[in-house]
Amino acid sequence: MIRSAFVLLALLGLAACTKQVVAPTQADACFEVVPHKDGSVAFNLLSPHEPNLESCAGSLEAMRLRFLGLGGSNHQLAGVYNGQYLFLDPGGVKTSNSIDGMRFPFMIHTDDGRLVAAGADSSQP
Repeated sequence: MIRSAFVLLALLGLAACTKQVVAPTQADACFEVVPHKDGSVAFNLLSPHEPNLESCAGSLEAMRLRFLGLGGSNHQLAGVYNGQYLFLDPGGVKTSNSIDGMRFPFMIHTDDGRLVAAGADSSQP
């Protein structure tokens, strides 16, 4: 019992030492998240005026598809809107409160390629 408590405290201590990535919180701005090999992260401003999280996700998806159309091979992309992380891949968009936190479904791709809210009726145009 004491041994497991010690291990738990040691793990919590190590977690506290890791550098947390702080997302920009500029109001209504959409950023692309670019991780570097050294563990640092850059935030590139994609659009300074997005009305909501869905619009930012759409702008990031358009950028992802443009890069793929130009011969890029990265099918995954991350972004930030008002401090909320967005993770895009061919399956859709997931959100999280942190860059390494739990990701939750936000939008999915329909059969015709549109992004719709997760759980929405994707058969409606």
